[in-house]
Amino acid sequence: MDSMNLKLAKIMIVDDQEVNIGLLERILRRAGFSELYSTMDALQIGSMVEEIGPDIVLLDLHMPDMDGLQALEVIRERKGANQFLPVLMLTADTTSEARQRGLQAGVDDFLTKPYDRTEVVLRIHNLLRTRFLHLELQRNNSLLEEKVQERTRELSQAQVEMLQLLGRAGEFRDDITGRHTARVGYMSGLIAKQYGLSERESDLIRRAAPLHDIGKIGIPDGLLLKPGRYEPEEFERMKEHTLIGESILAGSAFEVLKLAGTIAKSHHERWDGSGYPSGMQGEDIPVAARIVALADFYDALTHERPYKRAWTHEEALEEIINQRGRHFDPRVVDAWLALAEREEVQNLQEAR
Repeated sequence: MDSMNLKLAKIMIVDDQEVNIGLLERILRRAGFSELYSTMDALQIGSMVEEIGPDIVLLDLHMPDMDGLQALEVIRERKGANQFLPVLMLTADTTSEARQRGLQAGVDDFLTKPYDRTEVVLRIHNLLRTRFLHLELQRNNSLLEEKVQERTRELSQAQVEMLQLLGRAGEFRDDITGRHTARVGYMSGLIAKQYGLSERESDLIRRAAPLHDIGKIGIPDGLLLKPGRYEPEEFERMKEHTLIGESILAGSAFEVLKLAGTIAKSHHERWDGSGYPSGMQGEDIPVAARIVALADFYDALTHERPYKRAWTHEEALEEIINQRGRHFDPRVVDAWLALAEREEVQNLQEAR
């Protein structure tokens, strides 16, 4: 530690005897210290600690109004548990009991009266080195934390972009607007929150939902873009996009991609058990898939495709109500209806 830095340390002296303060100040000035502050009134300690911001406190043990141990409590309260401010106790009491009481209270070291000049300087030097090393460690920890947070933000942003790109890949061939996946994600997050899921769960669904149709990558154009109804064998082939999507996302270590795989597989299941690929029903269907199923259905109805016209908001709502308890979880429908008249929902027919 640079000795010049030590000499710039702020030293606070608290003693009810002016002669003792004067002696310590002379010793310290001769040793090169210039930032010296003192008081004979222990009741001023709290305000002085806050105003001065000392690097070390030299504190007399026996004082009127407030003894050194009580003063130490005030110092610790003002500086906080995570701030290392060394306290050097000044005392003529050399008994083991006095030292034990001081150590238990959090005193860092002792100076025994009458003072040895060399010992005063050495003990202060040692405590200041510890103080500055602690401050340096705090600064390094703060810098490290900032770097970790920055890297975390970068990774989070990369993950968001990856999810968006994967979602766009899944919709690339059959969505005229190119915004279907974003709208479904947005709506799914709103519904999840209205449904009663936590902020974290809702956000996770919002981010995972855009990958619900990623499995369409594996469906041929001739089938995917066919106008009109599918033949039975064509529909069976089309159903495979749910399992293809699950397969693409399977084995990921990321929670959001695991959830996306669940949604991709199960978002065409129906509350009454008539859906696919597994024919699950009721609450056996993962709640995220139940939510995305409705968001996907609404968005598909209200946007034009090569094989259909866009339904109005009111027409889509009426159909969703008709499907309550059949296609959709009644609670999910109720959550959606509670949201349906909001302006942001009304505007979903515009690309986001």
